[in-house]
Amino acid sequence: MFVKMDAYAKIMTMTVIRETVKTKPAAEKTAVKNERHILFLRMPKYSDRAIYFSMLILAVFGLLMIASASMGLTVGKPNRLALIVIKQMVFLFGGYFMMTWLANVFTLDFLKTSSFPTWPIATMMALLSCLAFSPVGGARAWIRVPISSVDISIQPSEFAKIMVILIVAAYCGDVKKRYPGKWDMVKRPLLFIGAYIGVVMILQSDLGSAVVIGFIAIFCLLIPAHPQMRPLQRIIVILLVIGVAGSLYVLSPYGETLIRHLPLREYQINRILSSVDPFIDMYDTGYQLISGLVSFATGGWTGLGFGNSVRKYTNFPAANTDFILAIVVEELGMIGFGLIFIPYMIIIIQLFRYALRIQSEKGRIILVGTAIYLVIHCLFNIGGVTGLIPLTGVPLLMISSGGSSTLAFMAAIGLAQSVIDQYRKGIIQ
Repeated sequence: MFVKMDAYAKIMTMTVIRETVKTKPAAEKTAVKNERHILFLRMPKYSDRAIYFSMLILAVFGLLMIASASMGLTVGKPNRLALIVIKQMVFLFGGYFMMTWLANVFTLDFLKTSSFPTWPIATMMALLSCLAFSPVGGARAWIRVPISSVDISIQPSEFAKIMVILIVAAYCGDVKKRYPGKWDMVKRPLLFIGAYIGVVMILQSDLGSAVVIGFIAIFCLLIPAHPQMRPLQRIIVILLVIGVAGSLYVLSPYGETLIRHLPLREYQINRILSSVDPFIDMYDTGYQLISGLVSFATGGWTGLGFGNSVRKYTNFPAANTDFILAIVVEELGMIGFGLIFIPYMIIIIQLFRYALRIQSEKGRIILVGTAIYLVIHCLFNIGGVTGLIPLTGVPLLMISSGGSSTLAFMAAIGLAQSVIDQYRKGIIQ
């Protein structure tokens, strides 16, 4: 009897072992699957935490300020204010997913694959598709998707800024071979970049976005150390010097005659003249700048308090978009400006810090390109609001109301975080 019981115990033990072996792979697969789902909602282990938390601060602060700045546009329409806030929240969540997803899945090897060239072409198609929609403010820069009572618009030129960074990284970074022709190495990237700028500036009439794309491309093209890049880099440096000198002259009191003879549209010429003296056209293009300057003067150091802006209830154009900084300073003073400036500086410093350490030119181009993306937007928006440069319609990233700029910038940060994560893991040098 004891022999039978012992044999029975052995049989039961072997059965349990077999069942465990069968079920373990399935359990492991389920665990891995669940982990992947969670992975796309958090940053990689070795990503930069300072950049991550700075982005969260900007996202929350921007949402609050968009809600406050939009109050003047929705007086007596509380439902509309709720829709604006909800729409921005949707874009923030979408941007957060894109940021974490790209940080986890993007690798520099993707830029070497045969499928990468389809992305620049798709971006060009998206830019051209904007021409099928009616213009807004004289520009055909948006794809409009009406959903019920909410008008959702996508601005492909914001994503073209990221694509320019990737194009330069793909075709000019870490190139070892020599090309037979002098310009063969840069022919393809210059073709894409020139086409983007031409479509955005000429066909879409969006000069601000075209200039931003151009500046991002210029600084990215200065990074590769390949000998065949040097002629182009010399030309870029010369053009930068001439451009800076020309801009200083144009924006001086002596440049008014030259401004009036520039091949620009009348409203663009008026914007440039208003930056020199907003009282030249104080009831049109100058009115917006004067209102912004009054908000800055009213806010002082501590501001009137959150939600207490007076200017947003007047006829203040773009209070929650291009001129939201004026509302921030009016309500929260220079302290509120610091809540934007400090996270911006943390992101920029960290990106440049890793760019100086990394040896991979592709990775360095992505890091520097993302930093320049943020720097140019800051300079153009803050400069335009304060009258230092002409108004360009460039949003203040993560603060201005706008889904495309939010999605695009968070995606760019995701790409940069992926490079940082791979560098800290030792995958790339």
